Amino acid sequence: MSLNGKPAPTSNPSTSQSTSQILDPLPVVHSPTSQQPPSPRSAPSPADGAANPRVNGTAEPPLDRRSSAHITIPRHLAHRPHLSELRSESHRSLSEALRVQRSHEEQETLLGDDEDADADGCLREEGPDAPGEIFCPDPHAGLGVYMTIHRIRRIVLATIDDPYTFDQLKEPRMNVLIVKPMVDRLYDEDDVSVVYCLLVNRLQFLREQSYQHHHQTVNLTRANMCELVAMKMLRKYDETFSGRQGLLSLSNILVAPFQPFSGAPESVRPERLQRKWKYMSQGGYEGKLTALEVAIISESKMFLSSSACQKIVDAVYRGRVVYTPTAFLDIIPDHYKHKPITLYDPRKAPILNQYRLIVPRTRNIIEVVQFVLLLALFCASMMNRNGADFTKIEACFMIYAAGWVLDEFASMLEHGWQVHTQNLWSFLDITFVVIYVAYFILRMIGFCNGDDESGRQALDILAIAAPIMFPRLAFNLMPENMLFISLRAMMSEFTALSLIAVWCFGGFLLSLKWLAMGNSKVDFDDSPNPITISKWMLWIWFGLDGTGIEEAPTFHSILGPTLMVVYAFLGNTLFLTVLVSILSNTFSKIAADATAEIQFRRAVLTFEGVKSDAIFAYRPPFNILALIFLVPLKFVVSPRWFHKINITLVRSLNFPILMIIAWYERRSLWKQSKRHRLGPSKRSKWDFWNWSGFNVHADLQAVFDEDPPREVVDAIEAEDELEEAILENSFGGNEMRSRSVSPGNAVIRRRRLSSVWQG
Repeated sequence: MSLNGKPAPTSNPSTSQSTSQILDPLPVVHSPTSQQPPSPRSAPSPADGAANPRVNGTAEPPLDRRSSAHITIPRHLAHRPHLSELRSESHRSLSEALRVQRSHEEQETLLGDDEDADADGCLREEGPDAPGEIFCPDPHAGLGVYMTIHRIRRIVLATIDDPYTFDQLKEPRMNVLIVKPMVDRLYDEDDVSVVYCLLVNRLQFLREQSYQHHHQTVNLTRANMCELVAMKMLRKYDETFSGRQGLLSLSNILVAPFQPFSGAPESVRPERLQRKWKYMSQGGYEGKLTALEVAIISESKMFLSSSACQKIVDAVYRGRVVYTPTAFLDIIPDHYKHKPITLYDPRKAPILNQYRLIVPRTRNIIEVVQFVLLLALFCASMMNRNGADFTKIEACFMIYAAGWVLDEFASMLEHGWQVHTQNLWSFLDITFVVIYVAYFILRMIGFCNGDDESGRQALDILAIAAPIMFPRLAFNLMPENMLFISLRAMMSEFTALSLIAVWCFGGFLLSLKWLAMGNSKVDFDDSPNPITISKWMLWIWFGLDGTGIEEAPTFHSILGPTLMVVYAFLGNTLFLTVLVSILSNTFSKIAADATAEIQFRRAVLTFEGVKSDAIFAYRPPFNILALIFLVPLKFVVSPRWFHKINITLVRSLNFPILMIIAWYERRSLWKQSKRHRLGPSKRSKWDFWNWSGFNVHADLQAVFDEDPPREVVDAIEAEDELEEAILENSFGGNEMRSRSVSPGNAVIRRRRLSSVWQG
């Protein structure tokens, strides 16, 4: 049965197993609004029901002729046996729900003392008996990523033929007929690249949507389908693997690097993959991207906002999951060591662990401190400005800002322009870089030539950076504020619309100037110049002054006022009304999906925070010295000695920071596991210093501070013990009639299960 209510083509049992395993369970979806007649092979005849009364050895239910707009699920399941398991798999028992909850708690609690980690604090997936390696080769290099990408593309192209919205794709009917069979078809416990391949296909469909106008909406639907299947697939992996090993499995899916041409024939592999620059060698990880990065550049916000994805994003952000990232271009590459994706145990790691400097949370705090210092030096240098000579504070600002600009430039090279611009405050950073470069060049020209005027102009250029730097600090401190998230999108649209308006209204400026040139009553030297006319038009645009309308007869007695009045209607009334409407619509869309927007920005911040370039381990302005000395040293010494020199310098320069990080993470990185205590609780032990008793609602939180005693847990389990037969009766529909359970008891059981069942 198709989704538009038309009969689906009946499959021949004798040939169903010999056909392709790719497209067998996935019917081609047509739009419900489509009025196309069914094909001859899809229209069942009365003879078909008589000639083919049995399907897979079972009697086919009689056709329901009441309405062609309804789907008869039992008859549909008779043709698709794989869907008959969907109902039983979709209901989770109470024990299963509790198991998943315990797994989630285990993934956040402290690693056990009996779990052996490496000397650097990394708990590997292979276990403690695995041989330690300085450079871990890619464990997923043998996966057929190329074939999986094109297999998924064939499935999606054959399945989606009509446009659907994202909400329509998430409807239960689409989930049963299309999404769930596709997830079951593509799911493979041993292949962690399937989610990556789905997101790559989404990115390709979005590209095709931009230039294939005859398939624009269909390609957008296919892209959304890839994102939805990837989200369902990641959730299935999360439910399959539990505990800390499940956390590592999800991490391999999201942050393990993959190459799209992995497993491809040599005839289709591009030549650039064979050319490698020795200076940028990464030991086989060159040109590989992670599923998290592909999700960011494809703006898969629903995928990134899913609970399974956010679990890994949070673990990477806090530093519980560590890995060695790949980069597009490194200024100071140091790839002598490459660590696999592991869990981090700070208790068994060295105190001076330089790799903790690339943890996103630590990196974010350091960047905020660096920018506050930059802002303080900027304000001090401008308050003591001297165009004729350098002051000490200005020299300090110039050197420190040069290091900060170098850090920003390295961030652009790390993952490319497209990822960097997804950052919330990237446009503010880029604007400051442009202002600083202009200031630096003009200031150096004035200093070398002894030109005081050039020095004053350089400081004037630097002064306009104040409207950029103060909002940037607010963006840093409140990155999840809806005002700042929407402001970024609205500023982009406002700039684009303003440029279009200036382009269009430039014709009015030329017309008025040419009318003034042809007016014989006004001398050419006395006629308004283009700057004056532009000023009058700008005042009219914002409704500030009507001088332009008063001076319109000086251009032409009839055409001058006419042009000015038409411009006032279009510019001040029509354009501003349209602009306000568009910006309001933009804000409404962002506010309606605020959670996805916030979690998307959080994923961008986390992904960008894991740095590969060694230059990020040096604080400004020491990164300038590192650039001057370490880059030439890279060509002189061996990779092993270069790594030793780099590590020694990083630990020496960041000694206080590394000590603070080690002290904090050994106490707060992992949550303490809850254990039943025989003695007094922590609340009673510290009762003298506990001021929570003065809070009216203190007991609402205190009741969850410790796990309940064993006798309470046994009583709860005895009361909430549910059997599979009761579960089937609660959700089974027609099966309830064959059970000796009263409807009242079934309702009670259903209500009790609803508190734990998350299907």
